[in-house]
Amino acid sequence: MKVDLLDNEKLSWQDYGPDDRFSYPIGYGGALLGYDGQGHIDLLYRWEPGRYCHFHRHLCEVRSTVLRGSLEVVTFKDGVEVSKVTRQVGNYSHMPDTDVHMERGGPEGATVLFNLYSPDGRLTQMLDEQGNALKTLTIETVLKQFAN
Repeated sequence: MKVDLLDNEKLSWQDYGPDDRFSYPIGYGGALLGYDGQGHIDLLYRWEPGRYCHFHRHLCEVRSTVLRGSLEVVTFKDGVEVSKVTRQVGNYSHMPDTDVHMERGGPEGATVLFNLYSPDGRLTQMLDEQGNALKTLTIETVLKQFAN
């Protein structure tokens, strides 16, 4: 499959937000790029300017590259903010499993390529604002979302 990651309107997007359960503004969406059946899944996400994705914990290894705009990432440990970085176009990161954070689109929003590896199929846990798990996102649930 050939995909232009910068001219990506032809992809099948799932939009998330707004979500009244949270006090912060949610506005992001994702598109499935590929899955190899062996635990490797590639996703493209885009954020609206100044909007967040859901607070979450990674349950697998994640690599990401900012393709457009900028992305602010706030990382937490034991409920306390431990770092805040703004990733610019071209920035690559490798995040371990158990990483707990929120991401927010910069002034022009953001488009980010994510490459995840999850041998057991578990990807992330959506968290409430106190850090409690609300639901677990798996490869199976992602594939079902994009099959519709």
